[in-house]
Amino acid sequence: MVSFHHLSVMPDEVIALLQPRPGGIYLDGTLGGGGHTELIAERCSADNGMVIGIDQDREALEAAGLRLAGFGSAVRLVHGNFANLDRHLDTQGITSLDGFILDLGVSSHQLDSGERGFSFQQDAPLDMRMDSRGTETAADLVNELPEQELERIIRDYGEERWAKRVAAFIVKARGEQAILTTLQLTDVIKGAIPRAKWEERIHPATRTFQALRIAVNRELESLEQGLRAALDRLKPGGRGVVISFHSLEDRIVKHIFREYATGCICPRQLPVCICGQKPRVKVLTNRPVTATETEISRNPRARSAKLRGVEKIALSS
Repeated sequence: MVSFHHLSVMPDEVIALLQPRPGGIYLDGTLGGGGHTELIAERCSADNGMVIGIDQDREALEAAGLRLAGFGSAVRLVHGNFANLDRHLDTQGITSLDGFILDLGVSSHQLDSGERGFSFQQDAPLDMRMDSRGTETAADLVNELPEQELERIIRDYGEERWAKRVAAFIVKARGEQAILTTLQLTDVIKGAIPRAKWEERIHPATRTFQALRIAVNRELESLEQGLRAALDRLKPGGRGVVISFHSLEDRIVKHIFREYATGCICPRQLPVCICGQKPRVKVLTNRPVTATETEISRNPRARSAKLRGVEKIALSS
């Protein structure tokens, strides 16, 4: 098995918000190396407590399985996308949750494994699939999408100000030779963005690679679908926490949490509520929690992490 390295972000803060308890049923929708699951299982596994861990990366599941073997049946691992968590929980016979965590984005292991094609710093096939069962790779998008669609993906998912120019350079380059490796694409991007406009702390390929990864794995659609399903499965008093790593993810999380926390939406001029909408959650983090400088010095990838949490409210009749 390939060695799997991944540092879980803000572990203490996650546990403080989630407050796992013995006998509880919890979901880790993005298992990764199993760090968060291990901390939750240590606190909930007594009295028939359990953690369901979902990941679409088989290498992550294999590594986490070894790490968590000592918990026995208190940890159940599932190969799949958390977007489909309703189906996964139904298969496990789980109807409701005491808590869940979603730790979004790409793992340290995936970035460090050059052959996976996530990194612009190592030469590899231009893949970027988190689940190897997926049929569409980053190379497929780069070589087959119309220029306007490439521009939209790079602009919307990468928030790249040079999206139009990058897309045009990609189309020109692929007309001469198919772009099949990470370094091929990196060279095209570096040529598209004027050298004087390169940012000091961000590699010029960062945003385009992020955009393609998001598109290949349908990350934003999966986040919205999976987060809503997880919130609906929470028991009253149950808690959910989400760690995001860029503004697109955080915006979706903030929007959905706010939606679930909103009560009556009737026009103010109406004397009584006729919509019947009541808050379903209480937001626990008015502002996102961020990593400490100590953690960032140990794990630089924690710098961009934002942690948000909610608690399910019991609906009154």
